[in-house]
Amino acid sequence: MGRMTEDMTRLVAEINSERSDRGRLVREMQQSTADMKRAVADMKAGFQAAHAQMACEQRQNLGGFMSNLHNTVAGMRTAFASDLAGARAAFFGTGSVPAHRGRARRAA
Repeated sequence: MGRMTEDMTRLVAEINSERSDRGRLVREMQQSTADMKRAVADMKAGFQAAHAQMACEQRQNLGGFMSNLHNTVAGMRTAFASDLAGARAAFFGTGSVPAHRGRARRAA
């Protein structure tokens, strides 16, 4: 064989080798991409599940908070009304304040 034939044979072998390497690389990249897509889908599903769990817990916590707040404010209003009634009785004496007097001031 001549020098040119040997070079051409080597060149063809290198081209074939590089082609197979490129094919293997493309297959590995496709597999890697598919694996990453699966991992991302799993991660998103985990995020959605965690978000749903947090929303449920938050809803329960807020319900308890609002119930407690309502009871606390109702107790404070009752205590304030009782204290105000006691102050009114001490200032005006019991039974001497007309009922319409306080309403007339609020309306004005």
